[in-house]
Amino acid sequence: MKKILSIITLSAGIIAMSSCSDFLDQTSPSEQTDETVWNSVFYTGTRVNKLYGALGQDRTYSQDLSIVWNINSDCELVDGLGTDAYNASSERGNMNYNQNPGWSKIGDVWTALYGIIEDANLNVQGIRNSSLLTAGGSDQKSMERYLGESLTLRAMIYFDLVKFFGDVPFKTEPTVSDLSNAYLPKTDRDDIMDALIADLEEAVELLPWADDVTGYTTEHVTKGYVHGLIAQIALTRAGYAIRESAKSGYETASYSDATYPTQRPDAATRKALYEKALSHLSAIITSGKHSLNPSFENQWNLVNQLTLDQSYHENLFEIPLGLNLNSELGYTVGVRLNGVTSKYGYGNSTGKLKLTAPLLYSYDDNDLRRDITCSNIQIAQDGSLTKEAVLGNTPFGIYVGKWDARKMSDTWLSQNLVATAKHCTGINPIKMRYANVLLYYAEVMNELAGPDANYNGDAGITARQALALVHKRAFDAEHQADAQAYIDAIPGDKDSFFNAIVDENAWEFAGEGYRKWDLIRWNLLYSKIVEFKDTYLRQLTDGTYQAKLYFNYKDAAKTEIDYSSITWHGIPNGKSEADYDNSVSSFGGAKIDDPTDKTVYTNLPSISSGLVGDDVKVKNRYIMPIASTTISASNGSLHNSYGYSD
Repeated sequence: MKKILSIITLSAGIIAMSSCSDFLDQTSPSEQTDETVWNSVFYTGTRVNKLYGALGQDRTYSQDLSIVWNINSDCELVDGLGTDAYNASSERGNMNYNQNPGWSKIGDVWTALYGIIEDANLNVQGIRNSSLLTAGGSDQKSMERYLGESLTLRAMIYFDLVKFFGDVPFKTEPTVSDLSNAYLPKTDRDDIMDALIADLEEAVELLPWADDVTGYTTEHVTKGYVHGLIAQIALTRAGYAIRESAKSGYETASYSDATYPTQRPDAATRKALYEKALSHLSAIITSGKHSLNPSFENQWNLVNQLTLDQSYHENLFEIPLGLNLNSELGYTVGVRLNGVTSKYGYGNSTGKLKLTAPLLYSYDDNDLRRDITCSNIQIAQDGSLTKEAVLGNTPFGIYVGKWDARKMSDTWLSQNLVATAKHCTGINPIKMRYANVLLYYAEVMNELAGPDANYNGDAGITARQALALVHKRAFDAEHQADAQAYIDAIPGDKDSFFNAIVDENAWEFAGEGYRKWDLIRWNLLYSKIVEFKDTYLRQLTDGTYQAKLYFNYKDAAKTEIDYSSITWHGIPNGKSEADYDNSVSSFGGAKIDDPTDKTVYTNLPSISSGLVGDDVKVKNRYIMPIASTTISASNGSLHNSYGYSD
């Protein structure tokens, strides 16, 4: 049986604790009969809690699916440079698109996700057969909610599987005792996404809005999240994808593999999907239940403090994790603590996910997101003091500042000060923000009506107005007029406005794991990575990057960097080197005319080398292979495609 469970995986998965108190109740109903379990609101609730608990495994959202598997994009990189970028036995090679079916974590992710699906299938069947589902009163309401949660979490997991692997086995009923439905072949991802949308359109009617029911917070899947997930799936369904074989009636991209074409549906199908997405995005916007936190900084302070935003509900769904139990956000990604420090305690290893110099320099100087997103510093102990230091010539090694030990809770700090090993932060991965909703809305409205017109079923705002909400939030009161001027200056044609959405997507979401998947459906992953490399070389030669950065400290002890003082564009007129406390060599120090320069001639070519390198085997092959161990256990039902071996 163990062999069979590893196929699609039928195991229950490992249960992780969570930060929301009701998820801590993991009482097992395994000794109860099915009739007892599904005709008890209490026991059904523990089965649903088990789904949430399983989202906290390392191979699900504690580590892999919230950090590693969402890179590389044009601005987000795994820390695999040079020869590391070809190491197919770790994430350093696999996320540089040098994927290998033998990498063990591929099979582990597959096993963990299908384990959650099996548990969700048991829930859906059990609840549908329960007499409580039609009993009326509070018991029926609870069972309806549990059904909506199980359908939604199953759809979320299947959607992630489709993003990672393409066509996958699709199973929506529990495994039967004779195993006749255990060995399943792949189902076309379009059919899967159509089925997920149908399930979610049922679920959205069963779930409450965030905090409309006491205790039903954004650590549960909510009505708002389901509306957003439907839109997200519809946009992916309408977008480009590499295919195992050509599909009749689909449009083939200009940059496409001859054997495994990159295609999207026809115009009529896309229009229907855009209209579906619009209806659900409009439902969120007009509900008034979600909005942008007026402060981008406060949005991330709350996340680091493990505090749910119950005023704005900007985060539509946060996967509930637990301090000192799980979550590597702030440990494997975030501001760097280089070793043990007296101020913050045990160090972290946040180099797994890095940002780039072209991204940093793409921000407007007054965009408040830049210095929160791009952390070009590290923190280390210097004698008796904990000090911040500006990084040197590391154009592909900028840390993600959104997760920041300096902003974490006193409880985390007290624990980290005495920790002697990895200390999990408990920070919740965010599956969708209201900013996603607004940019999806802007994209759909632009496709259907252009930047400035209305469309039947919209939320009463245009694409340009939706984009403005996201962009202007990033600027303080003094610079609001400049932010609006930028929005007003975007040309009124669809292509120009779409390009502005693509830019805003990077500025808003860098490091969060959304961009790669948006670039894929837009068929921009390849071209944007090439553009990033070209931009770096151009900016290196045209003087954009400074050979030396100057900066000041905030305090007399010189322990905290004054970010506003960093001379990203050279020493301002009227000032000299003497006006600064310190300096460091920077991105302009690389030498494009020196073939021995490692940054230019070794590291840069290695980035995403399996997708845009000199020896690309299959064009647009961002899809992960199915693990060799999974294939060997599949009884011949599964095989790899896209040029991967089994």
